[in-house]
Amino acid sequence: MRVLITGAGGALGRDLVSAFAGHEVVAAAHEQLDVSDRDAVLQVLGASAPDAVVHAGAWTNVDGCELDPDHAFAVNALGTRHVVEGARLVGARVCYVSTDYVFDGHANQPYVEWDATNPVSMYGRSKLGGEHELGPEDTLVRTSWVCGRWGKNFVKTIFERARSGQALTVVDDQHGCPTFTEDLAEMIRRLVVERRPGVFHVTNQGPTTWFALAREVAELAGLDPEQVQPITTAELDPPRPAPRPAYSVLDNAALRLGGVPLLADYHEPLERLVKELLSQ
Repeated sequence: MRVLITGAGGALGRDLVSAFAGHEVVAAAHEQLDVSDRDAVLQVLGASAPDAVVHAGAWTNVDGCELDPDHAFAVNALGTRHVVEGARLVGARVCYVSTDYVFDGHANQPYVEWDATNPVSMYGRSKLGGEHELGPEDTLVRTSWVCGRWGKNFVKTIFERARSGQALTVVDDQHGCPTFTEDLAEMIRRLVVERRPGVFHVTNQGPTTWFALAREVAELAGLDPEQVQPITTAELDPPRPAPRPAYSVLDNAALRLGGVPLLADYHEPLERLVKELLSQ
């Protein structure tokens, strides 16, 4: 299978390239392909003629999206339209990576794939706009709280600050499921190779809060977890421009009901990542 991966230079994109080893991979990092440029997208898709497109390219700066909604929609929504258009012209299926932020966070139980969306931020709205561009034969993967070995993410930031001895305050009233890029990429590969259409929630298992996750990082690193203290979102100083869903735990119902083994509990890849960071 020939697979084109957008956002191939990003945190998830790099693990996607590895996950599709054995297939013919066309890796299109942002530097090679700006998805908001329709002509560029159609040219790259036409020249490479992939069987499938994994569309991981996105503007994921949540607060940046809030401050510049036009750019958010140009990349996340219109950019996805361009990718889908190009894929249709060459007969390729699309797998689009979306987010838990398409939900408002008012639920009191995990969201399943068929629950109504209602994003509260421009990032969530723009990613939902991208979802609306897909066809029934395409695959939509929603994930959450993404961490991994590449790029910047919450686990690496907490690790670095805790190791430097900084006292940290972390919000304890936002609930979600940490998801690690290596595991996520492997599940995306499976969904693409097996040509499974529709919406799938894909996360590592186990809900937590940012505060609890930060304390786990400190403990795994052999540091004092008391360095990390809880605060509420309302106590953030300065406050974040974009609202976050208070509860965005995703039930991987479509995988579970379809008999597909779920990703491991998040503690397993978290321990692997912290060990890797300690060895550097």
